[in-house]
Amino acid sequence: MATHLVVLTILCYSASLAGYVAFLATARRLFGQLGTLLLIAGLACHYLALIERSRLAHTVPYDDLYGSLSLFGWLLAATYLGLELFHRDRSVGAFILPFVIAVFALAQGTRPVTPAPPPAQGPLLALHITLNVLGYAAFALSFVLSAIYLVQNSLLRSRRLGSIVWRFPALESLERMSRSSVIVGLVSLLVGITFGLLWVNRIFGHYWNGDPKEIITVLILAVYAGYLWLGRTGSWRGARASALCVFNFLLVLFSYSVVNLYLSSFHRFF
Repeated sequence: MATHLVVLTILCYSASLAGYVAFLATARRLFGQLGTLLLIAGLACHYLALIERSRLAHTVPYDDLYGSLSLFGWLLAATYLGLELFHRDRSVGAFILPFVIAVFALAQGTRPVTPAPPPAQGPLLALHITLNVLGYAAFALSFVLSAIYLVQNSLLRSRRLGSIVWRFPALESLERMSRSSVIVGLVSLLVGITFGLLWVNRIFGHYWNGDPKEIITVLILAVYAGYLWLGRTGSWRGARASALCVFNFLLVLFSYSVVNLYLSSFHRFF
């Protein structure tokens, strides 16, 4: 059952990508609408695959690498769909779906294992983790949108334009979608952090541990809030704001890589 759902998910996402690419190449609305419908079908199959795996493993989806990657891919696709419907712009789908497919395929390459029961469980912890994953998925989406902005802006400035470039989303539209994605990420992360602090207080009797991951999360909130503020000023709006958004996500990846390396080295030492 789960294998069939995985295959159906990949087929739907791949067909959705083909629809978006055809829409980008021909500008026919029918292809774009098919891309959206197939994306919705892929999200449904992906969700059922997550639920089926959780039922078989008797655990939540994010308890191992497979589940975390798969949930991240699902939330990435769902966030993009929300932005597409809100901004009514399908021309970005051809660039987002390859990332969704890559993350989902990478998740299938890891071996799902039944983890040991965690020391604490509950709805607060589940909401904390899920909303944090949603926040980082939204930041990843803003990274892709900002990178597209920078590439297209460079092509426009160098006048190396092909016919397909004119069907790309407008730079202003890319900037709006990137900003909306960051807002989704910030709200999700703020609410997720709140649930996490409540959970920590319930377990340990205090709200703040001074853990490196907590400090990094606050830093991430600060740099993305700075992006939203600077992006509305005349001197930073446009390519500078997009470059800052790209830098912010690279900082997220670097920071968590360093923190995880430090924590794993600390646990091995002790």
